[in-house]
Amino acid sequence: MTIRVVVADDQDLVRTGLVMILDAHPDLEVVGEASDGLEALDVATRLRPDVLLVDIRMPGLDGVEVTRRLAGPDVADPMAVVVITTFDLDEYVVGALRAGARGFLLKDAGPELLVQAIHAAADGDALIAPNVTRRLLATFADQAPDVPVQPIDPLTEREEEVLTLVARGRTNAEIATELFVSLSTVKSHVASLMVKLGARNRVEIAMWAYDTRRVRAD
Repeated sequence: MTIRVVVADDQDLVRTGLVMILDAHPDLEVVGEASDGLEALDVATRLRPDVLLVDIRMPGLDGVEVTRRLAGPDVADPMAVVVITTFDLDEYVVGALRAGARGFLLKDAGPELLVQAIHAAADGDALIAPNVTRRLLATFADQAPDVPVQPIDPLTEREEEVLTLVARGRTNAEIATELFVSLSTVKSHVASLMVKLGARNRVEIAMWAYDTRRVRAD
């Protein structure tokens, strides 16, 4: 299945490079481009791509606000959004993920990681650049309450294991390998976690784990 992508970046050279990287893969198709936040919102709303790749800093609306309007907590049919940026700042990372982004990459992450992030977002997974993950998780841990918050329906032992691995950034396939279970079993546990935690995606599961100190950054 071909993954349809819209690319939004205000720098023409960067946007062209991103399009070339994605179009080089037979299962990826760039169906639209945007050079500012308002255009990104319009193009993505009209075309409904499988994934929106959006720069964090753009004229009109920044990438965080675009993400919030297309994938935020109040959006009934959230879009898969991957945020990409040159700026390795905590507030950008946290802001983008809380706005609903399924991925966060730095522009120097490289083509392979970019393509992985697009695939992960399209599959309902999430990918955060490894060089920002540890600091990001530490940020969530610092903001978390001292007493862990428990879900209304207790997590099973296996769900606790899956929760930890999701929070560590593992994909479904990696979790299946580590726990010696099938991919469908992992997907079932992740779906159950979403229901119990009131999370809409894997990023929100991971954020809940660190926000409540169920998983710690160390």
